[in-house]
This record gives sequence, C-alpha cells and structure tokens, in this order.
Amino acid sequence: MRILMLGNSLTSAQDMPDILAELTGAEVVCHTRGGARLSEHLNPNTRLGARTQAALAKEQWDYVVLQEMSHGPITAPGSFFASVERLCRQIRENGAIPVLYATWAYQKGGARLSAKGWDYGGMARNLSAAYRRAAEENRALLADVGRRFYQLPGTQDLYAADGVHPSGQGARIAAETIAAAIQRHKEDPS
Repeated sequence: MRILMLGNSLTSAQDMPDILAELTGAEVVCHTRGGARLSEHLNPNTRLGARTQAALAKEQWDYVVLQEMSHGPITAPGSFFASVERLCRQIRENGAIPVLYATWAYQKGGARLSAKGWDYGGMARNLSAAYRRAAEENRALLADVGRRFYQLPGTQDLYAADGVHPSGQGARIAAETIAAAIQRHKEDPS
C-alpha cells in the first residue's frame, strides 16, 4: 500500500508520517512545507505544487491524505473547498482514495487562539464542520483528528509548546485516526 500525504507542518510534525507507516505497513510519502495551503499543491509553478502534480500524474497511490493550513477552512473557505474538490478529482483520476485529515483548534487558553480573537469551541466546531462538509461533497474519507483530540482527557498534552502543532502524543493520535479511517475503508469500501 502507498499513501501520499499533502499538507504542511501539521502533517510532518513529530514524524507523524513515520508513525502512520508503522501503523499501516504502507509506504508513506509526504509533500509538505510549513504554512502550505492545499491550493499550493495544485500550483505547478511552486516547488511543492510541481512535486505534488507530478506525483499525482505519474505515480500510483492507494490513499492520498489532504491537510489544509491550520485555520484555512475557516478564514479562506472558498479556497479550501475549491482546492479539496480539485485535488479529490485528481486523486480519483489517479485511482486513489482521498482522505481528509481534519485538524484541531488551537490550544485552549493559548496565545495563538487569543491572538486571533477566537474561542476554542467555536474554532473546533467550525473546523470540524468544514472538513465534514468537504468530505461529504467529495466522497472522501474523513479522519477527524480534531474531534478525537476534543474527546480525550488531557487535551493540553496533545499540543506542542506553540499551542498549534501536535506533541508526540498528538502526532500519534493523528496517525492512529488516519490509519483507522483507512482500515475502515479497506474493510468496507462501499
């Protein structure tokens, strides 16, 4: 099995792709750049976009995981939904299954959340709703990592010191959630 992960530092942090490879037994290839949006993966005029477009056109994948910039689904929903739609179409043309890696709200009480003037519950609900809608509209698998974060006790331990990226434990939960979505699909592809 081959998995391509498209995203940014929320995908590559704490060696999460390696954890996913360990959990699934798959070859996991990661195309990321800190702060990248999914729209960059569509742009062949950027280094990241050219690499992603070539991988989708010339290589075979079983699953392609999509992760938008941390607040992109909320602050740039038009770009988010359009990028997911275009990437899902390319992924299906490649013969692969798209998986949306739904990320989490910034850490409750953290400086980043405060700087944006957002509340934790609102950011969490809005992110989850956007990813769920995008998954439904594009018949993509949903790995709702954010929802998993919110369900666990000790959520604060899931964040790195910056209150945005995952800690080692958070990265493991992200990989486990993505692996579970893929496993469910393998068991029941309908």
